[in-house]
Amino acid sequence: MDDVPVLYLTQPKAVRLMNTVWADRATVHDSLETLAHLQRWAERAGVGDGEVDESDLDLARELRDALRRLAADATHDDRRGAVSAVVDTETALAVTNRFLADCTPVLRHESGQDFSRGWREVGASSFRRDLAAMALEGADLLAGQGLRACGGPGCVLYFDRSHSRREWCSAECGNRARVARHYQRKRDSA
Repeated sequence: MDDVPVLYLTQPKAVRLMNTVWADRATVHDSLETLAHLQRWAERAGVGDGEVDESDLDLARELRDALRRLAADATHDDRRGAVSAVVDTETALAVTNRFLADCTPVLRHESGQDFSRGWREVGASSFRRDLAAMALEGADLLAGQGLRACGGPGCVLYFDRSHSRREWCSAECGNRARVARHYQRKRDSA
């Protein structure tokens, strides 16, 4: 795979991380197979400062898989291709909470300036701080029940449900679902 897609840039970064597992007509793909893939994805997704290493790849996969497991549970997702590498909810919660521990807000005040909210510095790379922020964003989406599993045939993506009636991650998936329903009705009536 030469190209590493960053699907749906309007989606929250946590959702974009979860959607590094995606499908086409042939198979399910992983956009984080190698360090080079992570580098390209991070640059295109605006995550970190461009410096990543092998341990960052492991951490990104770990958080992604944990969030996908929790999203599958939250959305009652049983799509075969969407299955996470994390097999149980408790493990996924432990992983996510470990990332959240590095995401502690602090209140700052500079002389002659307004108050501002920042983040406690954990001494980690900007990529790792961004992973912690994605864990927080994912937790907010899960707690607010804002995630949805795409209902498009063969799709394994999740999306932030901006409208309560939205069923698909994209217009293309919606069209495939409508076409599939149409052909099913024709078969049933024949």
